[in-house]
Amino acid sequence: MTPILNWTLDTIRQEDSNFSWMEECRYDWVPVVESAVKKILEGQSVLILTDESRAWYARYISNKINSLTNERPFLPIYTLKSMFPNLDKMKSTEELDLLEDMLDISYPNGYFIWYIGSAESVYTKFVFRNDENLLWIIDGDVPNSFYLRNGSTSLDIKLIQLFKLFNKTIDASLFSEISID
Repeated sequence: MTPILNWTLDTIRQEDSNFSWMEECRYDWVPVVESAVKKILEGQSVLILTDESRAWYARYISNKINSLTNERPFLPIYTLKSMFPNLDKMKSTEELDLLEDMLDISYPNGYFIWYIGSAESVYTKFVFRNDENLLWIIDGDVPNSFYLRNGSTSLDIKLIQLFKLFNKTIDASLFSEISID
């Protein structure tokens, strides 16, 4: 089996030249994605959460991740706001504790939150509570996260490219093409 770092580089290079920006970012990408894929393989559910300006991306992921055109089993990946639309109104620690209790009961095999957005969002109070979450942080330095800069290349295009890479990583791990530590 190919190590995930080597496979990631080869996969990036197979894409069009607009994805070359990711080559130098792969060292930050691989640890957070490898951890998330390992949890998916262990049967944990994924709860997608984005900041408000990237709500479109949560819909994009949920439409693509379990597409009928994927040649793999369906994965337990859901949007958190569709299950709990009042999340943005939660302020107190007690309210967040109650939500975590509900999620623990609902997902006995475990779950983690896949957060994509600003470090300044109202949702980060919740997602930063657990170091096991998959964090794609835009313009913010957060430990154990994948950092994205809202810069010259369209961030929306980068997000779509990253989803494709993440989805391919899931496929490669499910079909034992890469080694996940």
